[in-house]
Amino acid sequence: MVEATARLRQVRITPQKARRVVDLIRGKQAAEALAILKFSPQSAATDVYKLVASAMANAKVKADAENTYLDEQDLFVQRAFVDEGTTLKRFQPRAQGRAFRINKRTSHITVVLSTPEVDGDKKGNR
Repeated sequence: MVEATARLRQVRITPQKARRVVDLIRGKQAAEALAILKFSPQSAATDVYKLVASAMANAKVKADAENTYLDEQDLFVQRAFVDEGTTLKRFQPRAQGRAFRINKRTSHITVVLSTPEVDGDKKGNR
């Protein structure tokens, strides 16, 4: 079983908007996830598309290092989640000398691809 991870940190998309896109691909095959992301209208879809493509490349490199065969059609999105990153705090002037705070949120996006487990690969089988 090959498992590959790709992370995108400090991306300038709010976590709420990024989670909408990540929820579309969770549990899908990697090739199907790329097709979904390619035609999604959300702006976060382009960053997640590149992230899934990077995870596929990581899986291929990892399989080559382990001398195992990897069919890219077998890869599926095992885990995909969005964590909240740092928040940039900006101020905008308002009426009567007041200041209005604007929070510019960032996200950390993680995608884990893996191949399905074969019965012989399971630990504890006798």
